[in-house]
Amino acid sequence: MSAIITAREVEKTFRQRKRRPGLFGALHSLFSREVTEVRAVAGVSFAMQPGEAVGYLGPNGAGKSTMIKMMTGILTPSAGTLSVLGREPHANRMRNAVEIGVVFGQRSQLWWDLPVRDSFELSRHIYDITPARFAENLAFLADMLDMGPYLDRPVRQLSLGQRMRAEIAMALLHDPKILFLDEPTIGLDVVAKDAVRKFLARINRERGTTIILTTHDLVDIEEICPRLIMVDDGKLLFDGELTRLRATLGSRRRLTLEFDTDPGPLALTTATLTTDLGAAKHYLLEREETSLLDVLNEVGRGRGLKDVKLEEPDIEEVIRTFYQNKALSAEARP
Repeated sequence: MSAIITAREVEKTFRQRKRRPGLFGALHSLFSREVTEVRAVAGVSFAMQPGEAVGYLGPNGAGKSTMIKMMTGILTPSAGTLSVLGREPHANRMRNAVEIGVVFGQRSQLWWDLPVRDSFELSRHIYDITPARFAENLAFLADMLDMGPYLDRPVRQLSLGQRMRAEIAMALLHDPKILFLDEPTIGLDVVAKDAVRKFLARINRERGTTIILTTHDLVDIEEICPRLIMVDDGKLLFDGELTRLRATLGSRRRLTLEFDTDPGPLALTTATLTTDLGAAKHYLLEREETSLLDVLNEVGRGRGLKDVKLEEPDIEEVIRTFYQNKALSAEARP
C-alpha cells in the first residue's frame, strides 16, 4: 500500500528582522535590513499509510504546527520533499483541499452570527456535495456528536465544546481522506474532550479516515493514536507505536502495599521504596522481569498485608521520561 503522506528531509526556515535590546535597538531593528534565520523544522522524514491515526507531539516551538501547515499547503518547505495524496501540497492546494479536512483549535471555519446549519450549507456548496450525501453525512455527524439541540442556534451562542464539535463536523461533511487536527481539545471540559476523542477514534476505525493530530493533551494521543511521532527543536526524536515507546523506556511500574497497621521499615530487593506513609508504602518496580509474585514472596506472611495496587506508567510519565533522557544524553555529549 502506497503512503498517503510522505516527508523526506523536510525543512522550514523563517527569516525575521534581527532584534536588539533597548529603545535604540528597537529603532535600529525597525530600519535595519539585518535578518536572522530560524529553523522551525529540521530534516524531518516519515511516511503515513491510509487509515492511520498518528499523534504529532512536541513542546511549544517544536515545529508541530509548522509541519501541519506544510502538509495542508499553507506553507512551502524550504528544503526536502513533501507529498500528500501523491501531490506537492503547496503546489496543489486547491486540488488537495477537496480531499482533506482541517481543524485548528484556535481558529474557526464557522460563521459567527449564522446558525450552525447555515455554515454547513455553505460548506455543501463550496465542496459541491450532493444533497443526498450531504443529508446522510449531516444526520450521521449530528447524531454522533449530539449536535441536534443546537444546529439552528447562532455559532456565537454555543459553548466552546459545542463549537468544537461543529468545527469537526464541518471538516468531515465532504468525506475527506485525511483529517488534520491542531489542538482540537484545547480549552474543553472533561465531558467535551471525551466526546470528541470517542468520535475521532470511531471515524478512524469505521470510515478509515486518516488522522494527524497535534496536541498537548496526552490522553488525546492515548485514546486516538496508536502511532506517535515526537519532535523537539524541529528535529524528529521518535516515530513508532506508543507501546514500543513504553518498552524502550523500560517498565517503571508503581506499587502500593497497604497494611492493617504499620509493619515498620520495609526495604525490598525486588522494589525501590519511594514513599513510606506507615501503613501504606509506595514502591517503584524498575526491572521488567520482576513480577508481583516476586514482591509478595519477599514481603512474606504475618505482616497484615490487606491490599496491593500495581500501576503501569501513564503516557505523561512515559513521554516526560523520554524527553528527560534525551536532554541528559545531549548534556553528556562533548
